[in-house]
Amino acid sequence: MIRGIRGATTIEKNEANEIIDATEELLREMIRANDVKASDVASVLISATEDVTAAFPAQALRRIEDWTYVPVMCMQEIPVPHSLPRCIRVMMTVHTTKAQEEIAHIYLRNAVQLRPDLSLTRKKEL
Repeated sequence: MIRGIRGATTIEKNEANEIIDATEELLREMIRANDVKASDVASVLISATEDVTAAFPAQALRRIEDWTYVPVMCMQEIPVPHSLPRCIRVMMTVHTTKAQEEIAHIYLRNAVQLRPDLSLTRKKEL
């Protein structure tokens, strides 16, 4: 079965190290929480709001061992008025035997407000 795993995080400052570090933290938590192996990943799409410009968040994936050949692409989010600023979102498409409700979608930092329903559920399970 192919499933999507969602994740999001935010940064405080538009600085390259912060962008890459925050994205790596998010990716590692998504991988850990869902027991994902690189060989099971079809692709990873990473979007960022228009105020995240100092680095490509996708660079973070290259820091993770064995993820060299996973296709990854960055793109800009639609600039919706009053949307969450300095936000990085991830959609990881994976092959898994997990049911849809077993997938752990990860929201860190200020991005918790994007899906508080999923964030609260995960906190209870962890």
